[in-house]
Amino acid sequence: MAASLSPFASLRHRNFRLFFTGQTTSLIGTWMQSIALGWLVLQLTNSAFQVGLISALSALPVLLFSLPAGVIVDRGNKQRIVIWGQLLMLVQAGLLTVLTGMHVITVFQLELLAFFGGCLNAIEIPARQSFFVDLVGKEDLTNAIALNSTAYNVARIVGPSVAGIMIAKYGVAVCFGVNSVSYIAVLIALLMMRLPPHVPAQIHADVMTHFKEGLAFARGDRKIWALIVMTAAFGIFGFQFVVLLPVFARDVLDVGPSGFGVMSASVGIGAMISALAVAIFSPRMRRGAVLRWAGPAFGICVAIFAFMGWYPASLLFLGLAGFFMVLNNSITNSLVQGMVPDQLRGRVMSLWTFVFVGFAPIGSLQVGWLGEHAGAPVAVAVGGLISAAACAWIWFKWVPEISAIR
Repeated sequence: MAASLSPFASLRHRNFRLFFTGQTTSLIGTWMQSIALGWLVLQLTNSAFQVGLISALSALPVLLFSLPAGVIVDRGNKQRIVIWGQLLMLVQAGLLTVLTGMHVITVFQLELLAFFGGCLNAIEIPARQSFFVDLVGKEDLTNAIALNSTAYNVARIVGPSVAGIMIAKYGVAVCFGVNSVSYIAVLIALLMMRLPPHVPAQIHADVMTHFKEGLAFARGDRKIWALIVMTAAFGIFGFQFVVLLPVFARDVLDVGPSGFGVMSASVGIGAMISALAVAIFSPRMRRGAVLRWAGPAFGICVAIFAFMGWYPASLLFLGLAGFFMVLNNSITNSLVQGMVPDQLRGRVMSLWTFVFVGFAPIGSLQVGWLGEHAGAPVAVAVGGLISAAACAWIWFKWVPEISAIR
Protein backbone atom coordinates (compact mmCIF):
# COMPACT_ATOMS: atom_id res chain seq x y z
CA MET A 1 0.00 0.00 0.00
CA ALA A 2 1.27 3.48 -0.81
CA ALA A 3 2.50 5.40 2.16
CA SER A 4 -0.01 8.16 1.61
CA LEU A 5 -2.89 5.64 1.81
CA SER A 6 -1.60 3.80 4.88
CA PRO A 7 -3.29 4.52 8.22
CA PHE A 8 0.21 4.52 9.73
CA ALA A 9 1.99 6.50 7.01
CA SER A 10 3.53 9.03 9.38
CA LEU A 11 5.16 6.27 11.46
CA ARG A 12 7.63 5.63 8.63
CA HIS A 13 9.40 8.76 9.91
CA ARG A 14 11.82 7.83 12.72
CA ASN A 15 11.43 11.13 14.57
CA PHE A 16 7.65 10.84 14.61
CA ARG A 17 7.86 7.22 15.84
CA LEU A 18 9.93 8.44 18.79
CA PHE A 19 7.54 11.30 19.49
CA PHE A 20 4.46 9.06 19.18
CA THR A 21 5.82 6.47 21.62
CA GLY A 22 6.99 8.97 24.23
CA GLN A 23 3.89 11.14 23.95
CA THR A 24 1.50 8.20 24.34
CA THR A 25 3.23 7.13 27.56
CA SER A 26 3.24 10.64 28.94
CA LEU A 27 -0.40 11.28 28.06
CA ILE A 28 -1.56 8.33 30.16
CA GLY A 29 -0.04 10.06 33.17
CA THR A 30 -1.53 13.39 32.13
CA TRP A 31 -5.04 11.94 32.05
CA MET A 32 -4.52 10.25 35.41
CA GLN A 33 -3.57 13.65 36.85
CA SER A 34 -6.57 15.34 35.23
CA ILE A 35 -9.01 12.87 36.77
CA ALA A 36 -7.32 13.04 40.17
CA LEU A 37 -7.28 16.84 40.13
CA GLY A 38 -11.00 17.16 39.39
CA TRP A 39 -11.86 14.67 42.13
CA LEU A 40 -9.54 16.34 44.64
CA VAL A 41 -11.07 19.77 44.06
CA LEU A 42 -14.57 18.36 44.50
CA GLN A 43 -13.48 16.67 47.74
CA LEU A 44 -11.89 19.84 49.12
CA THR A 45 -14.62 22.31 48.13
CA ASN A 46 -17.83 20.38 47.35
CA SER A 47 -18.43 23.04 44.68
CA ALA A 48 -19.12 22.72 40.95
CA PHE A 49 -17.95 26.31 40.52
CA GLN A 50 -14.56 25.55 42.11
CA VAL A 51 -14.12 22.59 39.75
CA GLY A 52 -14.78 24.96 36.87
CA LEU A 53 -12.47 27.62 38.35
CA ILE A 54 -9.48 25.26 38.57
CA SER A 55 -10.08 24.25 34.96
CA ALA A 56 -10.32 27.93 33.99
CA LEU A 57 -7.06 28.82 35.73
CA SER A 58 -5.24 26.03 33.89
CA ALA A 59 -6.30 27.53 30.55
CA LEU A 60 -6.29 31.27 31.38
CA PRO A 61 -2.57 31.74 30.54
CA VAL A 62 -3.23 30.32 27.08
CA LEU A 63 -5.82 33.06 26.61
CA LEU A 64 -3.33 35.68 27.80
CA PHE A 65 -0.04 34.51 26.32
CA SER A 66 -0.51 32.09 23.40
CA LEU A 67 -0.68 34.78 20.72
CA PRO A 68 2.70 36.39 21.49
CA ALA A 69 4.01 32.87 22.14
CA GLY A 70 3.43 32.16 18.46
CA VAL A 71 6.05 34.76 17.58
CA ILE A 72 8.54 33.00 19.90
CA VAL A 73 7.72 29.65 18.28
CA ASP A 74 8.31 30.97 14.76
CA ARG A 75 11.61 32.55 15.80
CA GLY A 76 12.87 29.79 18.09
CA ASN A 77 13.89 26.13 18.08
CA LYS A 78 10.60 24.20 18.37
CA GLN A 79 12.26 21.03 19.64
CA ARG A 80 14.01 22.91 22.45
CA ILE A 81 10.83 24.75 23.40
CA VAL A 82 8.90 21.47 23.68
CA ILE A 83 11.67 19.87 25.76
CA TRP A 84 11.70 22.72 28.28
CA GLY A 85 7.90 22.72 28.44
CA GLN A 86 7.75 18.99 29.20
CA LEU A 87 10.51 19.27 31.79
CA LEU A 88 8.72 22.02 33.70
CA MET A 89 5.46 20.07 33.55
CA LEU A 90 7.31 17.25 35.27
CA VAL A 91 8.21 19.71 38.04
CA GLN A 92 4.57 20.79 38.38
CA ALA A 93 3.38 17.17 38.69
CA GLY A 94 6.11 16.47 41.23
CA LEU A 95 4.97 19.38 43.42
CA LEU A 96 1.38 18.11 43.27
CA THR A 97 2.58 14.66 44.33
CA VAL A 98 4.55 15.91 47.33
CA LEU A 99 1.97 18.38 48.62
CA THR A 100 -0.94 15.96 48.24
CA GLY A 101 1.02 13.03 49.65
CA MET A 102 1.91 15.07 52.75
CA HIS A 103 -1.79 16.06 53.14
CA VAL A 104 -0.95 19.77 53.13
CA ILE A 105 -2.43 20.66 49.74
CA THR A 106 -4.82 23.63 49.70
CA VAL A 107 -7.19 24.98 47.07
CA PHE A 108 -4.97 28.05 46.71
CA GLN A 109 -1.94 25.87 45.97
CA LEU A 110 -3.98 23.94 43.39
CA GLU A 111 -4.95 27.23 41.77
CA LEU A 112 -1.33 28.38 41.58
CA LEU A 113 -0.12 25.09 40.13
CA ALA A 114 -3.00 25.04 37.63
CA PHE A 115 -2.07 28.55 36.49
CA PHE A 116 1.61 27.57 36.24
CA GLY A 117 0.71 24.59 34.05
CA GLY A 118 -1.36 26.88 31.86
CA CYS A 119 1.60 29.21 31.38
CA LEU A 120 3.65 26.26 30.13
CA ASN A 121 0.87 25.15 27.77
CA ALA A 122 0.61 28.66 26.30
CA ILE A 123 3.93 28.21 24.53
CA GLU A 124 4.39 24.42 24.48
CA ILE A 125 1.14 23.61 22.66
CA PRO A 126 1.67 25.85 19.59
CA ALA A 127 5.32 24.73 19.47
CA ARG A 128 4.31 21.06 19.55
CA GLN A 129 1.52 21.52 17.00
CA SER A 130 3.75 23.32 14.48
CA PHE A 131 6.56 20.80 15.21
CA PHE A 132 4.63 18.05 13.38
CA VAL A 133 5.58 19.39 9.96
CA ASP A 134 9.28 19.16 10.94
CA LEU A 135 8.74 15.50 11.88
CA VAL A 136 6.72 14.21 8.90
CA GLY A 137 6.43 16.91 6.22
CA LYS A 138 3.16 18.16 4.70
CA GLU A 139 2.39 14.92 2.84
CA ASP A 140 1.80 12.95 6.04
CA LEU A 141 0.63 15.86 8.22
CA THR A 142 -3.06 14.89 8.42
CA ASN A 143 -2.10 11.30 9.22
CA ALA A 144 0.35 12.44 11.93
CA ILE A 145 -2.28 14.68 13.54
CA ALA A 146 -4.82 11.84 13.46
CA LEU A 147 -2.37 9.32 14.95
CA ASN A 148 -1.38 11.82 17.63
CA SER A 149 -5.06 12.23 18.40
CA THR A 150 -5.33 8.43 18.58
CA ALA A 151 -2.51 8.36 21.14
CA TYR A 152 -4.22 11.12 23.09
CA ASN A 153 -7.46 9.18 23.23
CA VAL A 154 -5.89 5.79 23.96
CA ALA A 155 -4.43 7.59 26.96
CA ARG A 156 -7.87 9.03 27.65
CA ILE A 157 -9.20 5.47 27.94
CA VAL A 158 -6.35 3.96 29.92
CA GLY A 159 -5.53 6.93 32.17
CA PRO A 160 -9.00 7.61 33.65
CA SER A 161 -9.77 3.90 34.05
CA VAL A 162 -6.57 3.33 36.02
CA ALA A 163 -6.98 6.63 37.89
CA GLY A 164 -10.48 5.73 39.08
CA ILE A 165 -9.20 2.48 40.59
CA MET A 166 -6.09 4.14 42.07
CA ILE A 167 -8.09 6.97 43.66
CA ALA A 168 -10.53 4.52 45.24
CA LYS A 169 -7.72 2.33 46.65
CA TYR A 170 -4.75 4.63 47.26
CA GLY A 171 -5.84 8.26 46.89
CA VAL A 172 -5.09 11.00 44.38
CA ALA A 173 -1.39 11.53 45.20
CA VAL A 174 -0.42 8.29 43.45
CA CYS A 175 -1.95 9.56 40.19
CA PHE A 176 0.10 12.76 40.38
CA GLY A 177 3.23 10.69 41.02
CA VAL A 178 2.64 8.44 38.00
CA ASN A 179 2.22 11.53 35.83
CA SER A 180 5.49 13.07 36.98
CA VAL A 181 7.37 9.86 36.09
CA SER A 182 5.62 9.57 32.70
CA TYR A 183 7.18 12.81 31.44
CA ILE A 184 10.55 11.05 31.37
CA ALA A 185 9.39 8.98 28.36
CA VAL A 186 8.62 11.96 26.13
CA LEU A 187 11.79 13.77 27.21
CA ILE A 188 13.92 10.77 26.22
CA ALA A 189 12.11 10.59 22.85
CA LEU A 190 12.68 14.28 22.15
CA LEU A 191 16.37 14.05 23.00
CA MET A 192 16.85 11.00 20.74
CA MET A 193 15.49 12.74 17.63
CA ARG A 194 17.84 13.50 14.74
CA LEU A 195 16.81 16.77 13.13
CA PRO A 196 18.66 19.15 10.81
CA PRO A 197 20.49 21.96 12.63
CA HIS A 198 18.11 24.73 13.60
CA VAL A 199 18.43 27.81 11.40
CA PRO A 200 17.00 30.88 13.18
CA ALA A 201 14.40 32.70 11.12
CA GLN A 202 15.67 35.96 9.66
CA ILE A 203 13.02 38.26 11.07
CA HIS A 204 13.78 41.94 11.41
CA ALA A 205 10.36 43.28 12.40
CA ASP A 206 9.45 43.84 16.04
CA VAL A 207 7.35 41.29 17.90
CA MET A 208 4.06 43.20 17.55
CA THR A 209 4.47 43.67 13.80
CA HIS A 210 5.39 40.01 13.45
CA PHE A 211 2.31 38.98 15.43
CA LYS A 212 -0.02 41.24 13.43
CA GLU A 213 1.24 39.68 10.21
CA GLY A 214 0.01 36.25 11.32
CA LEU A 215 -3.31 37.64 12.55
CA ALA A 216 -3.86 39.55 9.30
CA PHE A 217 -3.24 36.39 7.27
CA ALA A 218 -5.80 34.41 9.31
CA ARG A 219 -8.39 37.20 9.14
CA GLY A 220 -7.83 37.60 5.40
CA ASP A 221 -8.57 33.96 4.58
CA ARG A 222 -12.31 33.36 4.93
CA LYS A 223 -12.02 29.61 5.36
CA ILE A 224 -9.25 29.75 7.97
CA TRP A 225 -11.15 32.41 9.89
CA ALA A 226 -14.31 30.30 9.85
CA LEU A 227 -12.39 27.33 11.26
CA ILE A 228 -11.01 29.51 14.05
CA VAL A 229 -14.41 31.05 14.88
CA MET A 230 -16.01 27.60 15.05
CA THR A 231 -13.22 26.38 17.34
CA ALA A 232 -13.83 29.41 19.57
CA ALA A 233 -17.53 28.54 19.90
CA PHE A 234 -16.68 24.97 20.89
CA GLY A 235 -13.95 26.19 23.27
CA ILE A 236 -16.44 28.31 25.20
CA PHE A 237 -19.57 26.15 25.12
CA GLY A 238 -19.07 22.62 23.79
CA PHE A 239 -15.86 21.10 25.11
CA GLN A 240 -16.64 22.15 28.68
CA PHE A 241 -18.93 19.19 29.31
CA VAL A 242 -15.85 17.30 30.57
CA VAL A 243 -15.36 19.88 33.34
CA LEU A 244 -18.53 18.78 35.13
CA LEU A 245 -18.06 15.03 34.73
CA PRO A 246 -16.97 14.70 38.41
CA VAL A 247 -20.25 16.35 39.41
CA PHE A 248 -22.25 14.01 37.16
CA ALA A 249 -20.41 10.99 38.58
CA ARG A 250 -20.95 11.91 42.22
CA ASP A 251 -24.23 13.85 42.33
CA VAL A 252 -26.24 12.95 39.20
CA LEU A 253 -25.38 9.32 38.39
CA ASP A 254 -24.03 8.31 41.82
CA VAL A 255 -21.20 6.12 40.50
CA GLY A 256 -18.22 7.40 42.54
CA PRO A 257 -14.58 7.83 41.44
CA SER A 258 -14.39 4.50 39.59
CA GLY A 259 -17.53 5.39 37.63
CA PHE A 260 -16.04 8.81 36.92
CA GLY A 261 -13.01 7.09 35.42
CA VAL A 262 -15.21 4.92 33.21
CA MET A 263 -17.15 7.99 32.04
CA SER A 264 -13.94 9.74 31.01
CA ALA A 265 -12.73 6.55 29.36
CA SER A 266 -15.97 6.35 27.36
CA VAL A 267 -15.23 9.75 25.86
CA GLY A 268 -11.77 8.44 25.06
CA ILE A 269 -13.07 5.29 23.36
CA GLY A 270 -15.27 7.28 21.01
CA ALA A 271 -12.45 9.74 20.39
CA MET A 272 -9.93 6.97 19.66
CA ILE A 273 -12.25 5.33 17.12
CA SER A 274 -12.71 8.70 15.46
CA ALA A 275 -8.98 9.42 15.34
CA LEU A 276 -8.28 6.02 13.78
CA ALA A 277 -11.01 6.61 11.20
CA VAL A 278 -9.40 9.91 10.21
CA ALA A 279 -5.98 8.25 10.00
CA ILE A 280 -7.32 5.46 7.77
CA PHE A 281 -9.68 7.41 5.52
CA SER A 282 -8.10 10.89 5.38
CA PRO A 283 -6.54 10.37 1.91
CA ARG A 284 -10.02 9.71 0.46
CA MET A 285 -12.05 11.87 2.82
CA ARG A 286 -13.78 15.11 1.80
CA ARG A 287 -12.77 16.75 5.04
CA GLY A 288 -14.83 19.90 4.58
CA ALA A 289 -18.02 17.93 3.91
CA VAL A 290 -17.46 15.77 7.00
CA LEU A 291 -16.83 18.86 9.11
CA ARG A 292 -20.24 20.31 8.24
CA TRP A 293 -22.12 17.60 10.10
CA ALA A 294 -19.54 16.49 12.70
CA GLY A 295 -19.82 19.73 14.71
CA PRO A 296 -23.62 19.83 15.05
CA ALA A 297 -23.69 16.10 15.81
CA PHE A 298 -21.22 16.65 18.66
CA GLY A 299 -23.35 19.36 20.26
CA ILE A 300 -26.53 17.29 20.03
CA CYS A 301 -24.86 14.25 21.65
CA VAL A 302 -23.61 16.43 24.53
CA ALA A 303 -27.12 17.80 25.10
CA ILE A 304 -28.67 14.31 25.10
CA PHE A 305 -26.06 13.05 27.59
CA ALA A 306 -26.84 15.94 29.94
CA PHE A 307 -30.42 14.78 30.60
CA MET A 308 -30.02 11.04 30.07
CA GLY A 309 -29.81 10.16 33.79
CA TRP A 310 -29.21 6.45 33.12
CA TYR A 311 -25.58 5.40 33.50
CA PRO A 312 -25.26 2.88 30.60
CA ALA A 313 -26.92 5.26 28.12
CA SER A 314 -24.84 8.13 29.47
CA LEU A 315 -21.68 6.17 28.62
CA LEU A 316 -22.98 5.62 25.08
CA PHE A 317 -23.60 9.31 24.43
CA LEU A 318 -20.31 10.28 26.05
CA GLY A 319 -18.64 7.93 23.56
CA LEU A 320 -20.52 9.52 20.66
CA ALA A 321 -19.60 13.00 21.90
CA GLY A 322 -15.94 11.96 22.01
CA PHE A 323 -16.20 10.53 18.48
CA PHE A 324 -17.60 13.70 16.92
CA MET A 325 -15.41 15.98 19.02
CA VAL A 326 -12.18 14.43 17.74
CA LEU A 327 -13.51 14.13 14.18
CA ASN A 328 -14.11 17.86 14.28
CA ASN A 329 -10.82 18.77 15.99
CA SER A 330 -8.56 16.57 13.84
CA ILE A 331 -9.99 17.82 10.57
CA THR A 332 -9.95 21.45 11.69
CA ASN A 333 -6.32 21.21 12.84
CA SER A 334 -5.13 19.59 9.60
CA LEU A 335 -7.06 22.04 7.41
CA VAL A 336 -5.62 25.07 9.19
CA GLN A 337 -2.05 23.76 9.08
CA GLY A 338 -2.37 22.72 5.45
CA MET A 339 -3.56 26.17 4.33
CA VAL A 340 -0.86 28.16 6.15
CA PRO A 341 2.61 28.99 4.73
CA ASP A 342 5.55 27.53 6.67
CA GLN A 343 6.83 30.93 7.84
CA LEU A 344 3.44 31.78 9.41
CA ARG A 345 2.53 28.39 10.87
CA GLY A 346 3.65 29.08 14.44
CA ARG A 347 1.69 32.32 14.63
CA VAL A 348 -1.48 30.95 13.06
CA MET A 349 -1.34 27.80 15.21
CA SER A 350 -0.88 29.99 18.28
CA LEU A 351 -4.11 31.75 17.25
CA TRP A 352 -5.81 28.37 16.89
CA THR A 353 -4.45 27.37 20.31
CA PHE A 354 -5.65 30.69 21.68
CA VAL A 355 -9.27 29.85 20.85
CA PHE A 356 -9.03 26.05 21.26
CA VAL A 357 -7.49 26.12 24.74
CA GLY A 358 -7.44 29.80 25.69
CA PHE A 359 -11.21 30.25 25.55
CA ALA A 360 -11.60 27.31 27.95
CA PRO A 361 -11.41 29.55 31.06
CA ILE A 362 -14.44 31.47 29.84
CA GLY A 363 -16.21 28.19 29.17
CA SER A 364 -15.14 26.61 32.45
CA LEU A 365 -16.36 29.59 34.46
CA GLN A 366 -19.70 29.78 32.66
CA VAL A 367 -20.38 26.03 32.92
CA GLY A 368 -19.24 26.01 36.57
CA TRP A 369 -21.40 29.02 37.47
CA LEU A 370 -24.44 27.70 35.60
CA GLY A 371 -23.90 24.24 37.09
CA GLU A 372 -23.80 25.77 40.58
CA HIS A 373 -27.06 27.70 40.08
CA ALA A 374 -29.11 25.66 37.58
CA GLY A 375 -27.56 22.21 37.95
CA ALA A 376 -24.97 20.31 35.94
CA PRO A 377 -27.45 18.85 33.39
CA VAL A 378 -28.76 22.29 32.41
CA ALA A 379 -25.26 23.76 32.16
CA VAL A 380 -23.98 20.99 29.90
CA ALA A 381 -27.12 20.83 27.72
CA VAL A 382 -27.08 24.58 27.07
CA GLY A 383 -23.44 24.42 25.98
CA GLY A 384 -24.10 21.51 23.63
CA LEU A 385 -27.08 23.17 21.95
CA ILE A 386 -25.29 26.49 21.50
CA SER A 387 -22.31 24.67 19.95
CA ALA A 388 -24.53 22.78 17.50
CA ALA A 389 -26.39 25.93 16.46
CA ALA A 390 -23.21 27.99 16.04
CA CYS A 391 -21.52 25.31 13.94
CA ALA A 392 -24.57 24.83 11.72
CA TRP A 393 -24.78 28.58 11.09
CA ILE A 394 -21.07 28.88 10.21
CA TRP A 395 -21.01 25.98 7.74
CA PHE A 396 -24.44 26.31 6.14
CA LYS A 397 -24.88 30.11 6.11
CA TRP A 398 -21.54 31.90 6.51
CA VAL A 399 -18.94 29.72 4.73
CA PRO A 400 -20.79 26.95 2.80
CA GLU A 401 -17.82 26.59 0.44
CA ILE A 402 -15.89 24.87 3.25
CA SER A 403 -17.55 21.61 2.20
CA ALA A 404 -15.54 21.58 -1.05
CA ILE A 405 -12.19 21.25 0.76
CA ARG A 406 -10.63 17.81 0.52
